[in-house]
Amino acid sequence: MNALVNKSYYPWIVVALLWVVAFLNYFDRLLITSMRDPIVSDFQINDAQFGLLTSVFLWSYGLVSPFGGYLADKYSRKKLIVFSVGVWSAVTLWTGYTQSFPEILVTRLLMGVSEACYIPAALALITDYHSRKTQSLATGLHMCGLYTGLALGGLGGYIAQAWGWRYGFHVFGAFGVLYSLLLLFLLKDNKQPDEQRQHDKQPEEYSVKEALKAMFKIPSYYIILFFFSILGMANWLVNGWLPTFVKEQFHLGLGSAGISATGYMQVGSFIGVIVGGIFADRWVQKNIKGRLNVILLGFCIGAPFLFLLASTSSFPIAVLAMIVFGIARGTNDANLMPLLRQVINPRYIATGYGFLNFLSTIVGGVMVYLGGALKDANVNLSITFQVVAVLLLLTTLSLLFVKIRHKN
Repeated sequence: MNALVNKSYYPWIVVALLWVVAFLNYFDRLLITSMRDPIVSDFQINDAQFGLLTSVFLWSYGLVSPFGGYLADKYSRKKLIVFSVGVWSAVTLWTGYTQSFPEILVTRLLMGVSEACYIPAALALITDYHSRKTQSLATGLHMCGLYTGLALGGLGGYIAQAWGWRYGFHVFGAFGVLYSLLLLFLLKDNKQPDEQRQHDKQPEEYSVKEALKAMFKIPSYYIILFFFSILGMANWLVNGWLPTFVKEQFHLGLGSAGISATGYMQVGSFIGVIVGGIFADRWVQKNIKGRLNVILLGFCIGAPFLFLLASTSSFPIAVLAMIVFGIARGTNDANLMPLLRQVINPRYIATGYGFLNFLSTIVGGVMVYLGGALKDANVNLSITFQVVAVLLLLTTLSLLFVKIRHKN
C-alpha cells in the first residue's frame, strides 16, 4: 500500500477511487426522483409529499454538512469518506425494504446525514493531493462521477418498469457497502497544510472558533455563500422536478422522461467540467481570477438557457438548453473548491465548503418542496423554473465583487 501511495500517479488514483463514490453519492439519492409514479402509487401520497422525500434529504444533508467539513479538517478525511459511503449505502439498501411513507421519510433523512460527510472531505482530499496546476481538472474529473450518477439516476424509471422500484435500491446499496471496505485499504490521507500553517501562523490544533473567525470575517465568502445558495435552489429544482416537467411538457413516457431530464444535462456537464477545469487551470497561471472568471462566464450564458428550457414547447430546443445549462454547472463544479482555497485559509477548506453545502441544500430543499406544493396548486412548473433562472443570473453578477486572497 505504501508503495502505491508513493507513486507519482497516486493523486490520480485517489480521483479514480472517489469517482466511483461520487457516482454512488448522486445515483443513490436521485433514484427516487425518476420513480415518482410507482412510489406515489405504492404509498398513496400527493406531489407535495413526494417532493418532501427529497426536501427532507436536503435539509438533513445541509444541516450536517458544516459538521462533516469540521470533522474532515480536524480528523481523517479518509475515515470520514469510508464511514459516509458505508452508512448511506446501508440506508439505500434499507430504502428498498420500506413499507410506509414515514419509514421511507426516515431513510431519506438518514441518507442526508450520512452523505453530508462525503463531499467536503472528498474535495479537500483531492485538492490536498493536487497542485495549483491540476486542481480544477482533478476536481472536475471527480465531479464527472456525480454527473454520471445524475445521468444514470434517470434509469430509475426503467428499473421500476422492468423489476419494480425497490430493485435498484437493493443492488446499489449492497454494492456501496462492499466498496466502502475496498476504500478502507486503498485510500490514504495527505493533509499538507503544514507550510501554510507556518506561513499564516495558525495553531496546529483545529479550533472551531478560529475556523469561523477565519471564514466569516471575509466579505467574499459571504458572496460565494449567497451565490451557491441560489445555485442550489436551481440545481435541486432541476434534480427534483425536471423529470416530471419533461414528461408533462413533451408528453414522454416515465423512462424516457427520466433519462432525457438527466442525460442531456449531464452531457453538457461533462463538457463543462473538463473544458472548464483545463481552461481555469491555465487561465489562473496568467490571471489570479481565472477560476472565478470561468464560473462567471459559465452562468452568464447558462442561466438564460435555463429560462429558455422552461419557456419552449420544442423538444430539440429544450435539449439544447439542457446541454448549455449543464455546461455552466460543470464550469462551477470544477472550480468552486479551488476558488474557495483562494478566498479562505486552506486550513479550514472542508469546513468552509460544508457551510456552502449547508445553505445550498437547505434552500434547495425548500425549493423542491415548494415546486411540489405549487404544482398541487396548479402553478405550472415552467413558471417556477423561469423565476429561478432570473434569480440565478442576477446572483451570478455578484461574483464580480469577490476578492482573491491566496494564490492557491
